[in-house]
Amino acid sequence: MARLRGRGYAAVNYPTGMNLGGDPSQALIHSTTTGTFVISLSSVDLGQGLKTVVAQCAAETLGLPIENVIVDTADTDTGPHCMGTFASRGTHRVGNAVIMAATEARAIMLEVAAEELEVDAADLETDGTGFVKVKGTDEKKIHITDLALAAHFTHGRTISGRGVFMKEKSEVVPETGEMNPDSCQAHACTVAEVEVDDETGVVEVLKMYSVYEIGRALNPAMATQQVEGGAWMGLSHALFEATEPYYPVRDHGPVDFSEYLMPGAGDVPEQHSVLLERPAATGPFGAKGIGEMTANAPIPAIANAIFDACGVRIEHMPFTPERVLRGLDALRGTPA
Repeated sequence: MARLRGRGYAAVNYPTGMNLGGDPSQALIHSTTTGTFVISLSSVDLGQGLKTVVAQCAAETLGLPIENVIVDTADTDTGPHCMGTFASRGTHRVGNAVIMAATEARAIMLEVAAEELEVDAADLETDGTGFVKVKGTDEKKIHITDLALAAHFTHGRTISGRGVFMKEKSEVVPETGEMNPDSCQAHACTVAEVEVDDETGVVEVLKMYSVYEIGRALNPAMATQQVEGGAWMGLSHALFEATEPYYPVRDHGPVDFSEYLMPGAGDVPEQHSVLLERPAATGPFGAKGIGEMTANAPIPAIANAIFDACGVRIEHMPFTPERVLRGLDALRGTPA
């Protein structure tokens, strides 16, 4: 019996947005009477942190603290249109729409502030703490709460904005197949270190190293969590999860998640993650999508590491002990 160690590499590039474009997402934003800005979306936060990221985009554009922003992902029947949170398009499409809406709202905010302060709107700026002030001085300023109250009750104005972002539809050129299917592409590389028990066929992933180029990381901590959570999913697909059809009969398949095989805390390897920032021209503040790609590279990296460790090339998931042992038998010339 031996425990064999191996290292495998895999790289992936992943598109932001698909369907050749023509996929609008809309955002609405308005100020309450107390200066809190509410963003209305039909886009869904699936755990990818969309609500946090779009709140950051709005706060940065408005020039206000993020505490002044609330994100309302409403009912898709009543909220503004969104094509969907798929194809790693959420941050890119929705972030751009929110920036557009916040830009329109900011312009109105400065117009009302100009009337209150009796100056030209072009002479005003936000200080990031909640005040709109005259450029170059801290003496002439108004807080967003007072400004919102004045907008509603003195000027009868709504500080609001609308934004719709859509990548223009790319039609396929029939003669050549030429098209422009996505908005930008993110890139990643994963290195997996594994240990294979040649007696039991059990594979243990010891370490995973991940490097992701994702445009600009709007929230580095959340992006890192997504990379490492995606690595868990990739590990789960590679070594544990099995889908239908179950062979030879369905009877021995799981009936609920208490029986469905997934990695537990003790199966999670040591992880090292690095983010590379190469801002995308079309992304909100340079961001690209990162969603689904985080579960992709770990799978072939683990497969390559198994091959490096014991010479068994497995091409079907999951990489079960049985498949490892059958591969070892084939290498040794042992009858199955």
